[in-house]
Amino acid sequence: MKDIMLKITGKQINRNNEVEEETVEFMTEGKLYKKNGSTYIVYEETEMSGLEGVKTTLRIDDASGDVKMKRFGKGVMLDTVMEFTKGRRFSSFYETPFGTVPMEVLTYKIINDLEPEEGKGKLFIDYEISLKGLAESRSLLDIEVTPTMN
Repeated sequence: MKDIMLKITGKQINRNNEVEEETVEFMTEGKLYKKNGSTYIVYEETEMSGLEGVKTTLRIDDASGDVKMKRFGKGVMLDTVMEFTKGRRFSSFYETPFGTVPMEVLTYKIINDLEPEEGKGKLFIDYEISLKGLAESRSLLDIEVTPTMN
């Protein structure tokens, strides 16, 4: 298990495929490890992400490149799971302050340039998310991993 620093950037894309001002960027410490043919990134969300007290786990399947994101902790009543598979729709539920709503995720692109043995690299996901009746947006998630110096 490697101690890492994560620089996480989330950008919203508007209907004209332009990056909107709604860009969230934060840095946090985390762990990176390999297990059963997958690479895992685990980190605590920060106040900056709006999910303070929530732990996020990313599981990247080394063979397929698919990514599964799971969030759990005191900031969410219902564990949230999102799966990213290029060209596929994933349906689940998302907890909001107004209650739990149906969610659908369509993944356009996944670029996995992680080097788990080195504890560094990048993971990029381009996806569209639809929260029934509340919001629909396209997002770019860029995660940069660097090893911490112990």
